[in-house]
Amino acid sequence: MVQIQKIILSAVLAVGLLPVSARADLPVYLDRSKPIEERVEDALSRMTLEEKVALCHAQSKFSSAGVRRLGIPEVWLSDGPHGVRAEFNWDNWDYANWTNDACTVFPALTALAATWNPELSALYGKSVGEEARYREKDILLGPGVNISRTPLNGRNFEYMGEDPYLTGEMAVPYIQELQKNGVAACVKHFALNNQEKWRDNVNVKVSDRALYEIYLPAFKRAVQEGKAWSVMGAYNRVWDEHCCHNARLLNDILRGEWGFDGAVVSDWGATHDTKQAALNGLDIEMGSYTDGLATESMYGYDAFYLATPYLEMIKRGEIPESTVDDKARNILRLIFRTAMNTDKPFGSMTTPEHYAAAKQVAVEAIVLLKNNGLLPLDPAKYDNVLVVGENAVRILSDGGGSSELKAKDMFTPLEAIRETYGNGVKFAEGYRTGRPFFGWEEIIPDEILDSLHNEAVELAKKADVVIYIGGLNKNGFQECESTDRREYNLPWNQDKLIEDLVAVNPNLVVANISGNAYAMPWVDKVPAILQSWYLGTMIGPSMADVISGKANPSGKLPFSFPKRLEDNGAHHFGEISYPGIEIPGKGPQQEYLEDIFVGYRWHDTKKIPALFPFGHGLSYTTFKYGKAALSSKEMSDNGTITVTVPVINTGDVDGKETVQLYIQDEKSSLPRPVKELKGFRKIHLAPGQTTEVSFSITPDDLKFFDDSKHEWIAEPGKFKAMIGASSTDIRSTVRFSYK
Repeated sequence: MVQIQKIILSAVLAVGLLPVSARADLPVYLDRSKPIEERVEDALSRMTLEEKVALCHAQSKFSSAGVRRLGIPEVWLSDGPHGVRAEFNWDNWDYANWTNDACTVFPALTALAATWNPELSALYGKSVGEEARYREKDILLGPGVNISRTPLNGRNFEYMGEDPYLTGEMAVPYIQELQKNGVAACVKHFALNNQEKWRDNVNVKVSDRALYEIYLPAFKRAVQEGKAWSVMGAYNRVWDEHCCHNARLLNDILRGEWGFDGAVVSDWGATHDTKQAALNGLDIEMGSYTDGLATESMYGYDAFYLATPYLEMIKRGEIPESTVDDKARNILRLIFRTAMNTDKPFGSMTTPEHYAAAKQVAVEAIVLLKNNGLLPLDPAKYDNVLVVGENAVRILSDGGGSSELKAKDMFTPLEAIRETYGNGVKFAEGYRTGRPFFGWEEIIPDEILDSLHNEAVELAKKADVVIYIGGLNKNGFQECESTDRREYNLPWNQDKLIEDLVAVNPNLVVANISGNAYAMPWVDKVPAILQSWYLGTMIGPSMADVISGKANPSGKLPFSFPKRLEDNGAHHFGEISYPGIEIPGKGPQQEYLEDIFVGYRWHDTKKIPALFPFGHGLSYTTFKYGKAALSSKEMSDNGTITVTVPVINTGDVDGKETVQLYIQDEKSSLPRPVKELKGFRKIHLAPGQTTEVSFSITPDDLKFFDDSKHEWIAEPGKFKAMIGASSTDIRSTVRFSYK
């Protein structure tokens, strides 16, 4: 009877229904009043070796085991980070066809970064976390914080641009607010996963300086400031070791240097060796014995590297049992923070609040690249409007690989434009791309493409204004997991279509959708250009509001748009730098020869102007920057300098502006970029309103990584604080010295 009472008490306590006074006879691991480390150690002490090993690998496509005997629940994961993916079958990659798993599709992370608004990132994380919690997910696979090194990377839309500071600033509030829902962020893909071509085995060679200055800072901030509960290992190799069992990345840097106490999860099928996985920092192995698409076939989950092979090696004494104890601790800590956290909120799904949040992010993400006065299009003045382009009607949550989402609602641009300008708005497809597939593409016959092209041009002759909504999509070899883009230009003859449209109608607005930069051979001929991104459920209303002037665009580019692909640093050095060179017996080998000079750092240093620079974005109003002032012209080791600049809205409509701070080291013992982003503030100003924007500069903002000493160094000397509206539009510069 006593044993039965204890079982009942354990079950009741697990759901938080007992007062503390009734917990005396219960296991420590079930007592939420105890410190989490005590609970972890108590649970670990009660587990068999087999139970500990079972924690370390998948039990289905998207779950890993708990400990049934002890009432420790399993862990459920979901693809993200733009929404909660639809349910899959237990043991294959077919959707389960549930009727209650449609979600709010939030803008892609590239769009979130384009808002340059950390407060919106917090709202985003809170909202997507509520949906994950409602769906009873314990881990959301995101955010992605890899750096956009090349515009050909098929997954750049899942990341936050080319700058580590911007990425870190936007990732931290996302993670913090997501995890308040009792859902773990799984920051990905650690590390140097900067392309999809050969992603499974390309071996990256990179300097420590580039590693620490460019590719690791956002991960570090996600761990140390965001307090992320899990991290996903990448597919690729670094220093000849796969990232999911890379001793230096996982043991030395992630846990040793940064103090990470969460769980490391492998990308699906990214584990390759039992001993290395056991010794080199991996905790949970997902998706092995698949190619990412196939079923488990003859292999059961017990055949995973960290399953029966791991158990047998421990029993034979080939691997210390302490390794599985360490993994189990990390996983139990994760479980207590998520699945066994009875204080977490209930969550909610596809609510008006979530749609409003998605729209707010989408509106602030849209970047006005160019405008000769054509925009905004006043609905009272335009009723003969032609919309051209497949993306005006395409459901852009489909395809793309693991970011594919089942939308409850998708309000397309064409629908929203018709609601704004009237049902007389005409539409021409202009081109067609076919259905989205993972890793291959549907070929559309030339006669169909020619017919669509000609139809659009003929209709454009009769319209007062043409709104072109094309760009890229999530088909294979565009912006899709597992494939990179084949070319920098727009596909499907869109450049020719845009040229022909503007030739017959000069009132052309190009409002392309993409998560990457692309060539614009027509840029000088088109009067107005908007960069619209993958904006999710509320894509249509958001674009229509900006086009019509109901909303004033305030997005800024999170990466540079090179004029030509060769102007990008990763492509300057040939195939060895991107995509790499296959070497017999060694596989693809790649060297990051541009080193620390990624994105605007490359354009500045090499004096290669970008088509549109990092941080660029126009408005329907104008902002005048005053002269910046420093609180002091000298900084000591422990000192701080404040730089302040007045900004006034000199136009006649409300608007938001992102004021950017860049730092330049005038003389350094090692090569440094011309300038580096070290701060930004997004402000809202009414017409005629002035505000002062302030930034604090510390010695950390002056440092570079000296790989010969393996430490961050700020050298005494002279520095410039540069205040601008973009990386090239510097409005005020002040000098100070560091001693």
